[in-house]
Amino acid sequence: MASGSGSSISKLAAESETTTGGAAAAAGTAPNSDKMSWGTELWDQNENLSNHTNKGIDALDKLCNLLRDRAAIETEYAGKLRRLVKNYQPKKKEEEDNEFTSTQAIRNVLKEVGDLAGQREVVSETLLLQTIQGMTLLSKQLREDRKRCLAEGGNLQQNLTTQLSSLDRAKRNYEKAYRDSEKAVDNYKKADMDLNLSRAEVERYKTIMTSKIQQSDDAKNEYANQLQKTNNLQQQHFTILLPAVFNRLQELDEKRTRGIREFIIGAADVESSVAPIIARCMEGMVKAGESINEKEDSFKVIERYQSGFTPPTDIPFEDLSKLDPDAVQDSTYSNSTSHLLTVKGTISANKIKKRVGIFSLFGSTKNSLTADGQKEDFSDLPPNQRRKKLQAKIAELQQKISQETNARDGLMKMKIVYEANSSLGNPMTVEGQLNESEHKLEKLKIDLKKYQGYLDKANQLQTANNSPQANRNQLQNGHRASRHSNGSADDHHDDGDDQPDDAGSLSSSSASPESGLGTSHTSLPGSGQGSANENAIGEDAYYETEVEPLQPLGTCRALYPFEATSEGSIPMNEGEELQVIEIDQGDGWTRVRRANNSNGWDEGFVPTSYIECTLFA
Repeated sequence: MASGSGSSISKLAAESETTTGGAAAAAGTAPNSDKMSWGTELWDQNENLSNHTNKGIDALDKLCNLLRDRAAIETEYAGKLRRLVKNYQPKKKEEEDNEFTSTQAIRNVLKEVGDLAGQREVVSETLLLQTIQGMTLLSKQLREDRKRCLAEGGNLQQNLTTQLSSLDRAKRNYEKAYRDSEKAVDNYKKADMDLNLSRAEVERYKTIMTSKIQQSDDAKNEYANQLQKTNNLQQQHFTILLPAVFNRLQELDEKRTRGIREFIIGAADVESSVAPIIARCMEGMVKAGESINEKEDSFKVIERYQSGFTPPTDIPFEDLSKLDPDAVQDSTYSNSTSHLLTVKGTISANKIKKRVGIFSLFGSTKNSLTADGQKEDFSDLPPNQRRKKLQAKIAELQQKISQETNARDGLMKMKIVYEANSSLGNPMTVEGQLNESEHKLEKLKIDLKKYQGYLDKANQLQTANNSPQANRNQLQNGHRASRHSNGSADDHHDDGDDQPDDAGSLSSSSASPESGLGTSHTSLPGSGQGSANENAIGEDAYYETEVEPLQPLGTCRALYPFEATSEGSIPMNEGEELQVIEIDQGDGWTRVRRANNSNGWDEGFVPTSYIECTLFA
């Protein structure tokens, strides 16, 4: 038994020496590393070391949770940035504003914000895949190593406790045997002095004394043996075995400390790695702001909205005493409406409205509408805008003709090659493509010639008749414009000359509010609309004067928000209450009114499908 215990102690001692050597090697050149180890300095602090290492690993887990929560915040932040970019991306209907430097700058800022979101995602992914994953693995490993060290220390303490128990038991046996031997000696001496006892009784006491002395000597030897074993084990326990365990705990704790240092630095390095890209994003935003040129934007506004009309001349004085009554009445009508004409040929939004008559629904469609709702020859636009649209259309057709010509030339070369060498291909396969290309090319040239004619006509129409004053003069002279099948209006002068299309567009209107604020033939009675005299004119489009504000027909509530993007319409917010002053006439638009901040009224059209109406009984 003693030899087995000795071999076990020798094995533990060898392991402790190896561990101590590893700890010394890990310590490097630190001064007095052997004297500053936990095994020698904290040999009696087993419980405190256990608590300290546990708290250290908890601190590592806390840092891991901190970085994990930060990664989640980075991911959420990146997602919100991307959602922000998506929400503020220009709508398709706003693409035409991209020519302005301010709009381009905003788009560039949105792009940089998107790139910034990407860098935040990089930070989050790197923290999750590298730092946090490494910390989780380290924490798991440290807890397992700590558990093994504490279990080994517990076994060593249990062995020492067992040996101390054996020593205590041997000591108690020795004490009892010694007392028994002392008592046996006293009994023998008394018996030997007692003359009344026989010789046999005296010999019996002597035998007992000899036996007790022998037992006492054996217990003494056992006690000495156990004491030696206990001292040896205790010396190895506190100088070799337990210090080895504490040194491994020290290595474990230092490894945890180094890990925290490296992971904190690593997390900062992740942020630093994206800092240059984020700085470039900021530089891009600054450049976007610096690229804004207010003068250039102002010039582009002029280019976009310049009508080409000339300002109206002075209104002549009319001496009513020198005019016949019919002329006076017609002149009064023309004066009441002409001063409200706008440069777009529409009537002022507050007083005069125009709306196409019912006959236009069955009129000719010779001048068809484009995809964006404009006329084919753009005659519904002011002269300047019309010329720009025509020039852009001509440039587009010329580019298509050039592309189609190149394609046709390529097919012709291919056909020649096939005819020269039939092994390369059948020439008849190219014939159909050539015919189709020729047909497209011919159609494009016809369209080009047509639009060039439109442009030539538009360039010839830069006369005084294109201005609102010309239309005012037409109204004052009692001439009425008639609608042609192509959508333009001609002023029938006595000499038979045709008026320009743009002048005719001033008296024309479509059935939607985009062409200007309109009223129908079925508007409220008493508002000066739909009178017998006006109906007797028999024209498809006419102007009406509102003397008094229209009385509301009911109320409506906005089901959806609506942004006014054309003249004649007004914006509204979801749930907003408005007054209905004209019901839908079949064109999908309802005329409404609401009070504004200047104690006045805002009137305009909104989509009928966007509102819920409640009409008065």
